[in-house]
Amino acid sequence: MLDIKKVREDFCLNRSVRGKPFVYLDSAASALKPKMVVDVVSKHYREEASNIHRGVHFFSEQATTRYEQCREKVRDFINASSSNEVIFTSGTTASINLVAMSYGSFLNVGDEVILSEMEHHSNIVPWQMLSERTGCVIKVVPINNEGELIYDKFLELLSPKTKIVSMVWCSNSLGTVNPIKNIIRDAHNVGAVVLIDAAQAIVHEDVDVQSLDCDFLAFSGHKLYAPTGVGVLYGKRSLLDKMPPVIGGGDMIKTVTFEKTTYADVPAKFEPGTPHIAGVLGLGAGIDYLKTFDLGDVRRYEKQILHKAMKVVGEIPGVRLVGTAEEKSSVVSFVVDGIHPHDVGSILDSEGVAVRTGHHCCQPVMDRLGLSGTVRASFCLYNDESDIAALVNGIRKAQEIFS
Repeated sequence: MLDIKKVREDFCLNRSVRGKPFVYLDSAASALKPKMVVDVVSKHYREEASNIHRGVHFFSEQATTRYEQCREKVRDFINASSSNEVIFTSGTTASINLVAMSYGSFLNVGDEVILSEMEHHSNIVPWQMLSERTGCVIKVVPINNEGELIYDKFLELLSPKTKIVSMVWCSNSLGTVNPIKNIIRDAHNVGAVVLIDAAQAIVHEDVDVQSLDCDFLAFSGHKLYAPTGVGVLYGKRSLLDKMPPVIGGGDMIKTVTFEKTTYADVPAKFEPGTPHIAGVLGLGAGIDYLKTFDLGDVRRYEKQILHKAMKVVGEIPGVRLVGTAEEKSSVVSFVVDGIHPHDVGSILDSEGVAVRTGHHCCQPVMDRLGLSGTVRASFCLYNDESDIAALVNGIRKAQEIFS
């Protein structure tokens, strides 16, 4: 069983904001960092700071070894077949853009890319940019009023013209958990490759890329209790090997002359320049931290907190839940009758409760549901029922003020 009191101490949650107990319900935007992660990053900068891969002195060798050990930690965490299939990027956004710019260069006029209506802007805009460059066509799978993928419509869109399916696993705005294994299977049946946006799933779901058989998977460290500015693109080696690099520079080459450059093998081919070394070390520490727990216990506890929050928030008169899919993860989105989401968020902030308000970088979702935005409370392993009670009290306070 999880010792939530101890967990909360790891994240310095026992403090005050605006004279009220601090309640952090914005982990879907960025999770807090445990002391273990902060200490690893601090130690690197304080005692071991050095560049990697190209130095022959002690600190460079140490940093290189630890950096590559983190690649192996990621490989093990997502069960990739090789650490060479793990590309370090600046985050999910960069990972998706890398695939769109590199693998996307193989697409031609009339080829089709399938997205869903619940995608984050980071999984929409890169494909629109690709469409402008290549003439490929974007197809969108609609969602129902509960925020679930209309799967029959997805099957109708699949055809021999489908070259890429890029889909979110867990919606950041609705919490919907998509049937990702079925999506991959059915896309492969028409010869398409599949990219999974696992920015939210990486911390709430059991990610096994070999079992999923996805072609690409992207996630960010800062959702996984790690620093901002670092993330991962997993790709099958057979695809990565044939894909062209998209950014040139140091460390991604074998040879350079003014006449011709030959590129390094993966993963170096896609990692030009000096990387976010401390961030990668912090990512490894974030994985280490999460693995100090029984992940089954973590998953069960997070579901328990989510279901409790959905129930009590949904029972408040004048509050409407947004995103009520049967399969959900981490997120409770809602609107309050007669009060703008930003105003609800401001009142909650005055009560010490941190939530996210607005469209959550998902404007098409809001358009589909006829909303300008929602209030989003998101939960992680460090949240408990006292946080839910504070959220409910803050909502009622907003209703009192605006009544």
